[in-house]
Amino acid sequence: MFNHVKSLKGCTLDGLDGEIGDVREFYFDDRYWAIRYLVADTGNWLKGRQVLISPYALPAAIKEEQPIAIGLTQKQIEDSPLLDNDMPVSRQFEEAYYGYYGWPPYWKGSQLWGPYPNLVREPDKWKESAQGAKSCDLHLLRTADMYHCHIQAEQGEIGNVDDMIIDDETWAIRYLVIDTQKWWPGKKVLVSPQWIKLADWVDSNVVVNLPNEIPEYDEVHHDQHPHKTRLHESH
Repeated sequence: MFNHVKSLKGCTLDGLDGEIGDVREFYFDDRYWAIRYLVADTGNWLKGRQVLISPYALPAAIKEEQPIAIGLTQKQIEDSPLLDNDMPVSRQFEEAYYGYYGWPPYWKGSQLWGPYPNLVREPDKWKESAQGAKSCDLHLLRTADMYHCHIQAEQGEIGNVDDMIIDDETWAIRYLVIDTQKWWPGKKVLVSPQWIKLADWVDSNVVVNLPNEIPEYDEVHHDQHPHKTRLHESH
């Protein structure tokens, strides 16, 4: 099932023994373009700390603008490694975090979730070989920072990121929703992360290799499989 990042923002998070808070944003990596953490806004509970929730604690399917069930208790979250709000997510933190919950590290292996192409939640299916797998150098970014990114192509700047579409089976970002602004006023298109050629996160510029036809986005129906539009039709 596909979900929109903006539609998930603000959704209530229900733990095993009560409400945890609501969705603030997400962290994703810039290699596999997979969501690695949900950031929870807990209000006055655990104030001043970043509460991160891995997709390992989330159900296999979620619905936009509806409460999200979290398979953790408030006590588990309170006792887990937490970050100060102004601190980045370091590998040292991640190792402590994943070690606390006993989940297989996503950064060890050559696939989307380490040794697995999909998210495997059943402990009896975790491979022993994952323990000795080589670690990947992945950089975590906030979804909120993507809205400042300029998308560039051979045709010039095509617009800014307006939203992102997540596949909640794998928690991969399948599309960036691009507001085409002056390039194609009043329209939005879908850009796959696989088309990204170069990303300069310091200057918020992303260069893409666009195919001859790109999907036009239907904002009214949130259509993720719309008709394709030739680039020359957009000028």
